[in-house]
Amino acid sequence: MTTTNGIDGSYYYENRPKEQSNSGILGKDDFLRILIAQLQYQDPLNPMDDREFIAQMAQFSSLEQMINMNSAIQQFVKQQTSQTLVQHSELIGKRVTWKRIIDIDEYRQKEELVENTVTSVRLETNGNVSIQLDSGRWISADQLVQVSGKTNHQEEAEGDVGDNAPDEQEG
Repeated sequence: MTTTNGIDGSYYYENRPKEQSNSGILGKDDFLRILIAQLQYQDPLNPMDDREFIAQMAQFSSLEQMINMNSAIQQFVKQQTSQTLVQHSELIGKRVTWKRIIDIDEYRQKEELVENTVTSVRLETNGNVSIQLDSGRWISADQLVQVSGKTNHQEEAEGDVGDNAPDEQEG
């Protein structure tokens, strides 16, 4: 690296690393550069038509709005995905009834309803939520049929407390 006045040449703006787009897709900065280049190098005796210039500016404005809308939608989807996991985490400790499909033979299937307690939830890379049951089995959230507020252990404990509680006497 060369130095000028004790300053390393790599710190100059001209020597900054250039951003390279791997996708090969033009962005709004690229379109703006093209438009500026057209204005700089146009023939002074035959300038760009006003209507053509306005049309290009409108296209540039539309492109910018689409890019902004795309990033907003991506952010919204990301937020919704994380909220889905939080919502499903409320199932932990709850008793659920879920649908299991059992193959009878290669042509027929049987549907069976099974009860378990939810022990964990996770967000898959495809955005779907998987639920782990107390049996260790992972199921899809789409398989849920019913959610009960209490587990069997909680119901048994409350039943025991209710049986041992003294009767209230009216005065």
